[in-house]
Amino acid sequence: MEIFDLINRYGDLFYGIVALWTFLEGETIVIFSGIAAREGMVDLVTLVSCAWVGSFLGDQLYFMLGRHAGARMLRRYPRWQPGVDKALSLLEKYSTAFILSFRFVYGIRNFSSFAMGMSTLSWRRFAVLNFAAAGIWAVCFAGAGYIAGIALQQVVGDMAGTLSLTLLGALVLFTIGAVLVNRWRKRRADAAAPMADTVKATAAG
Repeated sequence: MEIFDLINRYGDLFYGIVALWTFLEGETIVIFSGIAAREGMVDLVTLVSCAWVGSFLGDQLYFMLGRHAGARMLRRYPRWQPGVDKALSLLEKYSTAFILSFRFVYGIRNFSSFAMGMSTLSWRRFAVLNFAAAGIWAVCFAGAGYIAGIALQQVVGDMAGTLSLTLLGALVLFTIGAVLVNRWRKRRADAAAPMADTVKATAAG
């Protein structure tokens, strides 16, 4: 289903869908909704506000789960332990900076609020910083979608409005994949360089 069809079908209720989606988790709908905002299908400020509130409330819930049922849930789901340990380590090391940025730390993002609920971090401090962090996150991803919509419009013109959600997702995933492959190749080249120097030195000797 195209993102514009979804918006047309539900009208203003679409903002509620965004809030619920971000409550559960997910920047994908925020990015694509930002593209729709560029096309004038949704209001960018309202979109950001709904994503902000949904994300904030969702992480407050996970924090409270960690605070009141963390140990019990870890016993039931021990596979969560590495992610929780990593999040707590980052919280101890970076404190406020981690609370403001954990939504962007992939791999442990889903465990972070839960893990912080298990720490000595006060509910009040987390709520204040989480509110600010949710706003930063909503603005960044909705803004990224809006900017991507501008770029897409420049490339494909009027066809931008008919591209499916699947195709847009494929474009985003392709870009991310290209960046990751490039980083992997660079790390591999950097790791191979010292070995090559050692071989040359040995041969020369």
